[in-house]
Amino acid sequence: MDIARRMWTLLEPVHAVTYFTPAARAAFEAAGLRGFWRGYFAGRAAPLGAVGAGPVEATFFGFAPTMVRRALPDVWNRAAPAAALAARLDGARASLSGLAPDTGLTEAAALLRRAAAGLPLAGRPLAAANADLPWPEDPLGAVWHGATLLREHRGDGHVAALLVAGLDGVESLVWRASMDSAREVLQPARGWTDEEWDAAAARLTDRGWLASGTATEIAYAARDTVERQTDVLAAGPWQTLGTDGVSRLEQLLAPLSEAALRLLPHPNPIVLPRPVA
Repeated sequence: MDIARRMWTLLEPVHAVTYFTPAARAAFEAAGLRGFWRGYFAGRAAPLGAVGAGPVEATFFGFAPTMVRRALPDVWNRAAPAAALAARLDGARASLSGLAPDTGLTEAAALLRRAAAGLPLAGRPLAAANADLPWPEDPLGAVWHGATLLREHRGDGHVAALLVAGLDGVESLVWRASMDSAREVLQPARGWTDEEWDAAAARLTDRGWLASGTATEIAYAARDTVERQTDVLAAGPWQTLGTDGVSRLEQLLAPLSEAALRLLPHPNPIVLPRPVA
């Protein structure tokens, strides 16, 4: 597996507790963001400031505009961006605390800061917005922030790769559901209607990517191309860290990542793997 992809599988669970754990949801609710999706949209969009629906539709990519507009800009009447940022960090700390030994967190945080130093941010709005935030002073908070910054950097590049492949948001989900996820997982989590989903499936069929709803060889080849391009665009921080640094970071973060993965629902719309029994 490519280093950039391997590091994503390690860091993504650390970031994703922000959305799925009871402690994270409680922190958002305490800030005035009741309901899963208010916390999600406010917490993830807060680094951008009090933006409207448009920038979030563009940067989050896979969500139906109607779903985004139900949350934005209303969430900023319930919690200002600064309050949403504080809530997501508090919830992450509460979720991750005690999952793995604290030994090594300070070193892991320092390695993540090294990886993020000089991060290429051109054309990467979510990564750039998170890079503008101060690093938390505590090691656990810094590890979560580093994981968030680097996953958003990879995500921005992934959106670019999907656009180069000629996919829009709903098409990217229909295509993914035909290979390694399922419609019943992705469609409701991203808010597309049956009519929108079926129309996207028809477009992909016309392109030769689907046949009777099943992914074709063309679709699988496109997935390989998109994933390779995503890995290339995400390689910068790991080249900065170097082979020894990457190896050490993997060693330090593995217990926390594996424990965090067990807190997440499976299956999930992020298409994270199930934890090893």
